[in-house]
Amino acid sequence: MIESYLLEELTVFAKTGTLTQTAAQLNVTQPSVTRGMQKLEEDFGVQLFDRQANRIKLTPTGELAAQEAARVLAENAAMVTKVQNYDHSRHTTTLAATVPGPQILLNQLQSTLKEKIQVAAKFVPTTDIETALNDNQFSLIFSNQEIFTDDIESQYVGEERLQVNLDQFMYLANQATVTFAELKGLSFIVMRAIGPWNDIIKNEIADAKFMYQDDREAFAEITKYSRFPFFATNLSQSDPFFSEQIKADTDRVAVPVSDDSAQMPIYASYLLSQKKRLSQLIRDIQQQWPTAPQRN
Repeated sequence: MIESYLLEELTVFAKTGTLTQTAAQLNVTQPSVTRGMQKLEEDFGVQLFDRQANRIKLTPTGELAAQEAARVLAENAAMVTKVQNYDHSRHTTTLAATVPGPQILLNQLQSTLKEKIQVAAKFVPTTDIETALNDNQFSLIFSNQEIFTDDIESQYVGEERLQVNLDQFMYLANQATVTFAELKGLSFIVMRAIGPWNDIIKNEIADAKFMYQDDREAFAEITKYSRFPFFATNLSQSDPFFSEQIKADTDRVAVPVSDDSAQMPIYASYLLSQKKRLSQLIRDIQQQWPTAPQRN
């Protein structure tokens, strides 16, 4: 069996092309690398290097060996990570989301749930859900997509519902609900990181202008001193920052958007092998799921 450090020396040499740079990158001596190259040829039983007076280079067989060595090292690293992730998951249930709303809610639920959870700071791309679950990076991933495979299933946990916060003197503010069509032509202050809602409001509200903000403090200042409408959801309002802002803003009225596209179902996806262990946690989250946006 070829030792990993020799495979690493081979892959680095294939990239650098010199013993000197290989030794420097691996923080070892050049004679050590030379001995490693000799041992590799003994272990493989074939010629991997073409040695000339002042240089050494890989033979075509050596180039293939370097490619295979890189593949083996990558597989070994992935194996170690998968095992470490699994061990971590046995002690702490790690959750992630592909959309902002569930991530905000889960962060607020950490102190109220019976089970110890850890919420990932970064979003998981929807296309990476299956890989992230199979590699034990996360136990549960919340998204607006259902997934059913031989190893993974999804369970509905609740809806994210959109509302618009309007100037109290606008005629629309007197309605119990509002449609996207009725918001035509208005200008909105919008936080940039709102996931799928961004495409929904752009596609559904005709002739609207959206003034995007990246910083929450700047967003709060603009909404405080202007009358531009802004959006919130039953999940985003679980963040104390937005909840307090909405409560304090007595000049606006929160009106739910009634269109079907303003109601986004959220699903929890998990490995079938973990279903029994995660069932109670999913039920606890479902029970604490906010049913409707706050009205002010």
